[in-house]
Amino acid sequence: MSVIRALHRQLVTKERSAEEIAREYLERLAQLEPQLKSFITVTEELALQQARAVDARIRAGEEIGPLAGIPLAVKDNLCTQGIRTTCASRMLEGFIPPYESTVTARLAAAGMVTVGKTNLDEFAMGSSTENSAFQRTANPWDLTRVPGGSSGGSAAAVAADQAVVALGSDTGGSIRQPAAFCGVVGLKPTYGLVSRYGLVAFASSLDQVGPFGRTVEDVALLLQGIAGHDPMDSTSLKVDIPDYSQALIPDIKGFKIGVIRDLLGEGCGEETRAAVQAAIQHLQELGAEILEIDCPSFRYGLATYYIIAPSEASANLARYDGVKYGLREPADSLLSMYGKTRAHGFGPEVKRRIMIGTYALSSGYYDAYYLKAQKV
Repeated sequence: MSVIRALHRQLVTKERSAEEIAREYLERLAQLEPQLKSFITVTEELALQQARAVDARIRAGEEIGPLAGIPLAVKDNLCTQGIRTTCASRMLEGFIPPYESTVTARLAAAGMVTVGKTNLDEFAMGSSTENSAFQRTANPWDLTRVPGGSSGGSAAAVAADQAVVALGSDTGGSIRQPAAFCGVVGLKPTYGLVSRYGLVAFASSLDQVGPFGRTVEDVALLLQGIAGHDPMDSTSLKVDIPDYSQALIPDIKGFKIGVIRDLLGEGCGEETRAAVQAAIQHLQELGAEILEIDCPSFRYGLATYYIIAPSEASANLARYDGVKYGLREPADSLLSMYGKTRAHGFGPEVKRRIMIGTYALSSGYYDAYYLKAQKV
């Protein structure tokens, strides 16, 4: 059952207040944080303030939407006005944005209660949340294992019930993979469906903001709150937004589900393969038709990603030079200040990707690498 629907029912029937729900989640968050380290910043004061505002609307007899009073966690690469946004990097350790991202602004207007900003791989570059400059997030199901990445903090927070739902970003699997690792639902929306205004850029042709939840319906409801055209984002699509929760179906009889053979071969662990096969069998028992398909071009996926993403990262991260905002290391000259700031501010994985991208974009290599990867 949808967690959002259940809490919404309790709020409108006045069985519980939004403040009571917020305090319950904040207490659980604080209790689990020493082990999980899902959050970089906890926004307890803001959460209680937002919850009290929802309670005031209910007392006044106002009708509230399904997201009002629901605890939310936000990946720490989405700008939040007046609340630090670090991207899990020393480069932005003390950065407090002067503006709000479109998605967080929309959810605040819908009455959601933000409990904190979640940990990630630095600048969203990684797949384990081990590349954060501040801490390593653990998988709630087994503290010795990683939660996936780069949105590992958001996935772990939802899995551990530190928040009802969460926002992440996905460039090359950074929502889908940690959702799988933590046993929750994650969605990378169609590019342009959700505004990227206020998302700190990594690879602009791939980056996308998306939801995490414990159920498909929770993800549908959160996507409803963030999808839609935004004039502040030039890549934003002008499309009608349907009611996603109305598209949920009671059964899957007659549906065709493609199983990609290429993804169950080399590099796929036995436990993973067994879990996928069990899921396939379950879907068959529910009436779905399973079709095995081949995608031979998939083998180029990782190589293509590691040209496009680092190339765009190299260009996007050039702005962190110690001049405009963020970290600045003292030095005798401008060039020396650039070098020291970037050497101390960026972690090893970010440096590696910047160097790969700079090489791929350099004179004589652009056509051979970046342009060819774009075509693939």
